[in-house]
Amino acid sequence: MTTKLIRSLTQQEQLNFLLTNRIPRRLLTRLMGWYSSIESVFLTKLSLFIWKIFADDLDLGEAKSDKYKSLRDCFTRELKEGSRNIDNRDEIVISPCDAIVGACGKIQDTTVYQAKGFPYELSDLIPDVDLQEKYRNGYFVTLRLKSSMYHRFHAPVDCGVKKITYISGDTWNVNPVALKRVEKLYCKNERAVVELVTESQEKSITLVPVAAILVASMKFNCLQENLDLKYKGPNIIKCDVEYKKGDEMGYFQHGSTIILFSTSNFILCEGIHTGVRVNMGQPLLGEHLLNH
Repeated sequence: MTTKLIRSLTQQEQLNFLLTNRIPRRLLTRLMGWYSSIESVFLTKLSLFIWKIFADDLDLGEAKSDKYKSLRDCFTRELKEGSRNIDNRDEIVISPCDAIVGACGKIQDTTVYQAKGFPYELSDLIPDVDLQEKYRNGYFVTLRLKSSMYHRFHAPVDCGVKKITYISGDTWNVNPVALKRVEKLYCKNERAVVELVTESQEKSITLVPVAAILVASMKFNCLQENLDLKYKGPNIIKCDVEYKKGDEMGYFQHGSTIILFSTSNFILCEGIHTGVRVNMGQPLLGEHLLNH
């Protein structure tokens, strides 16, 4: 790669970072939430036309409906029955969402990597000391939902949820350009910690959905209120709900990120690596006894 090309790519990345981060992020996120909720057939069609120009991978062919009252309707679209295959093997942890794998691998003691050379500590992301210890030397997979992708997330295993911990924060962009420039970015952003209660306490999974710029809210089906910049309720929200693997848990109102943590008795399934596209229901992790 020539020096001129390297300089050009660097300049493009710098411009991307400035345009998507050095702006009033929280205000723009609130405005996006308001705009996407406007119910107008004309405005929605116009917005989708413009969106498709910038998101050439936007595919609405799998959507259950081809009519949208608002842009939010499109962001949070459901899929046709049978659009995703669920791996129902007991020993498999499936991907909770459609995503690009941003990073993955073994947790180094309690250190995780958001990008090459940019580590963060479990304690910076998850406030629960017991969970920090549980995932010591475990595994993680960072799943980035692009704005064009299906935005609903699902249970990766049969599980229960007893509480959701909401952590208010910033709305930095979570694209690769920002992840290489902002240290501990995920630890700065608005997020939720969802421990999944399974039959085996020794084989534990926790999801950490992370909001970002333009993400108006995180909606959990088990909670009445949306978790967003306007939320003023308790940080620890009690609930009592059971899910079968593949059951819908909630959705983002725009693309964002889910970080999945597992205990050390799981390993990454074959083909799971940084940059790969995964669909909801696809094998993500398996028990050590599996021959991958």
